[in-house]
Amino acid sequence: MKLHSQFLMLHSHHGGPAEISITLDELAATFNCTHRNALHIVHKMAGQDWITWTPSRGRGKRSKLVFLVEAEDIALQSMKQAISSKDIGSAIEGIRGHARSSSLQDTLQGWLLTYFGHHSEIRSNKVIDTLRLPVTQKLHTLDPLYMNLLAESFVSSHVFDGLVGRSGERGIVPGLAHAWDVDDSRTEWTFHLRKEVLFHHGKVLSAEDVVYSLQRLMQTPQRTLYSSIFKEITGVEALNTTTVRIVLRNPNELFLPFLCTSRAAVVPRELVSATGSAFGRRPVGTGPFKLVELNEDLCVLEVFPYYYQGRAHIDRVEILHVPIGNGQIQPDTVSAFHIIHNPSAGDSSSWSQIHSESCVRKFVTCNTKKNGPLSDPLLRADILSCLNETTPAPVPDFQVTQTGVLQIATIPQYLGDAEHIASRLLRHGYACSVLAVSPEEFKGPVRLQADLIVFSLLRDQDEQLRLFDLYTTLSQHVDPGTRADIEGTLNLISREPDPASRTGSFTRIEDKLTRDHQLYILYEKPVQTAYLPSVRGVTFNSQGWVDLRHLWFPRGM
Repeated sequence: MKLHSQFLMLHSHHGGPAEISITLDELAATFNCTHRNALHIVHKMAGQDWITWTPSRGRGKRSKLVFLVEAEDIALQSMKQAISSKDIGSAIEGIRGHARSSSLQDTLQGWLLTYFGHHSEIRSNKVIDTLRLPVTQKLHTLDPLYMNLLAESFVSSHVFDGLVGRSGERGIVPGLAHAWDVDDSRTEWTFHLRKEVLFHHGKVLSAEDVVYSLQRLMQTPQRTLYSSIFKEITGVEALNTTTVRIVLRNPNELFLPFLCTSRAAVVPRELVSATGSAFGRRPVGTGPFKLVELNEDLCVLEVFPYYYQGRAHIDRVEILHVPIGNGQIQPDTVSAFHIIHNPSAGDSSSWSQIHSESCVRKFVTCNTKKNGPLSDPLLRADILSCLNETTPAPVPDFQVTQTGVLQIATIPQYLGDAEHIASRLLRHGYACSVLAVSPEEFKGPVRLQADLIVFSLLRDQDEQLRLFDLYTTLSQHVDPGTRADIEGTLNLISREPDPASRTGSFTRIEDKLTRDHQLYILYEKPVQTAYLPSVRGVTFNSQGWVDLRHLWFPRGM
């Protein structure tokens, strides 16, 4: 594949006309190598019938090189070989870095339509149904404690289970626990586990595994999503092998919904204790699929035939990280999958549209805890009003205001939005700098040092959990009075059993922050629709992602 990348590099620098005139010095500079190695590369390409090479003797003399193949063809060959050799990342980076043709993305997209999706093959007289999916993010870890990315949570949700789960219209349903009780104070929860549930390595689930999994959350120094919920746990104990009691500091009506999330998945105590951080790369759960391979670019799941809720229909799932877009996919898409656009152009009968009711809201907040210009509500109002696209920008000869440079903090996935905000504010006289840091760093002091902070909220079945976590975080960078108001309302929300009433309280927080010019909603958009080959049994989990356990493909489709 290195030769493919070198061809794309050569074509990117010198392509266009089929025949070019080039010196050995120019070739060496293109490949960043010696003259001898440059000649070696060119001869290898000629041997592949990709080019013809007619040298001219003498230093500085121009030789003739003729391109015999298109860059798209070589890129496609590179992609196919990369997937076969499980080295797709380097191939795609080479394609992105050196291919100039605007049609290259379309060529690769067309081929991906045939590679990804449903495939069947015969192995040992058995039909093996495989589903191949492209994902937008690398999978760094599948350990429920350390996950940060949507793609990681999507995969993890098929490897692990929690005590309870969500199921569309039925709401919260049994998971590893077949029943549960709560006392009159709503602080003591007792879960009754199913018997003989197996982890993928053959061990039987016990109450001690549940205790260990929750204690990991309670004791972690990591700033993780929903920590404000699970930090309310003051005690967890195994009453016997199939019964677990959890005690909360205060009643919290979001506790049971939290147990439905992938963060609260149950892990095998002995195995995690023995493997430590390596567990995230070789996880073992009780879910419908077991992990058989995980590397930089490929994750392979195989069906776990002894799953306690019934065997999945698909036998194998291959999930490939494909960091390539077609201009329509935004880097911060909330879909776990790459979105394949307009696949029906080739065969309208072979592709299905997959979507959920989830959407994403992007917004910016002001750090009013910081002693700076944004402590002035009138200035905040003016700054946030500038973000309204209908607000006309001043004439180009404006003078930059005396606020100094405003710092905007965000994470890499939202960098485009942050830069757009900076550009918009500059047109109105406010100079800004943008700082994008990792999600882990973003949870630290970076936010408290910034003036404006770009956030995102995924609005799905876990929206109330996410809002609670969001406003708990946001309260850390607002003035003391506003913080007291937010924390007081959140305290009432945590004790409110009626979801509709909780929604009303969350709305009141948003309205107050908006009125006080501390929050501005940039936009809201639905989760993008994905296309897959015709599929039956489509259901969605709480995050709005396709539940792979129920998918199946009719024969001959």
